[in-house]
Amino acid sequence: MNGLNVIIILIDGGRLDRVEKSEYFKNLKSDFSFFSNSITYSTHTIASMHATFSGCYGTRTGTNSYWSTFKFKKNNFKTLTEYLNEKKYYTLCDVVNKLVIPRQGFDEFLIHDEENDDLADRHYKLLEQLQGNSNGNFFAFLQFSNIHTGIMNEVLKVYDNFSEEYFNNRELNEKRYDGLFKKSEIYLSKILEKICSLNLDKNSLIWIMSDHGISVGEKIGERAYGVFCYDYTLRTFAFVKWPGMNHNEISQQVRTIDFMPTILDILGIELDNSFESLDGESLLSLLNGDKTDEKLAYSETGNPLNDKKPPKEPNTRSLRTSKWKLILNEYNGTKEFYDLELDPKEENNITGKGLEVEDFLTKKLNEIKKKS
Repeated sequence: MNGLNVIIILIDGGRLDRVEKSEYFKNLKSDFSFFSNSITYSTHTIASMHATFSGCYGTRTGTNSYWSTFKFKKNNFKTLTEYLNEKKYYTLCDVVNKLVIPRQGFDEFLIHDEENDDLADRHYKLLEQLQGNSNGNFFAFLQFSNIHTGIMNEVLKVYDNFSEEYFNNRELNEKRYDGLFKKSEIYLSKILEKICSLNLDKNSLIWIMSDHGISVGEKIGERAYGVFCYDYTLRTFAFVKWPGMNHNEISQQVRTIDFMPTILDILGIELDNSFESLDGESLLSLLNGDKTDEKLAYSETGNPLNDKKPPKEPNTRSLRTSKWKLILNEYNGTKEFYDLELDPKEENNITGKGLEVEDFLTKKLNEIKKKS
């Protein structure tokens, strides 16, 4: 579908369970399609968003940790921004720092002050600028970083991953997160109102998503994110809308690596075969109401244990279906296996029970590791 602007709004650190309880987000379902079970590649922004922009796992692109932004194999993997820039889109982003997404293909790469900028005001001014100055279509990537900022200041700088004071105060942790999440609702309502007032909803593909969730104290050893591969950080969400689309909720498991090829498919842009093939696949048929086979979702991150900085390479990996989930904790040599339908909080490790699906997922996960 030619002629559409592309606006991606990232709710950094947005938890799926808060979206499902939120009246504001529930109301969005009347106008947007809703992916209610999208699995992120990594539980921190850098690796997660490089995978989203490339449609490929960091095992192949080189960006698999906090430290590997500059290891992204840009000559082998073509990003969403590059595809759009080649189609004469004016491309702009506003992000919290220069590391979070691939830089190539952007006409403007802006960095905001997460402590002081009013992001709603800043972002709707950027949308006004794009509408007024662009001679053709534009691509805007807007990162809402206020949840991240609050967690950084009130959790990461105050506690460590084993602080009894943090893990013994679950109610306070929940309340803190809920207050930060409310800011995302206020921000989003202002941005979407601005999009409508500029009539950009009439000629734009709008994609609202989160990159990972954030702990509120579920598992000792992870006070925020980027440590484990549990669902409170792995399960994310996306709301999608473009003119004339039939909206629906898609509860089938999808991957955030599927978002990039989906956007290209919606726009009618063919993949460039001179670059590496994608790990992700288009979800357009699901958005159109058709059924497709569920794909396995791979995720990985780096557990710092007692160190102050994350490791340079992943040491925690998972592979899953919508029902079954395997986790390999390479930092201590343990394995976890969960029936997510019966045990959604991942409290009953049933590894070693002789289930064929555990052997299948173990084999597939090891195959993915060998490709890295």
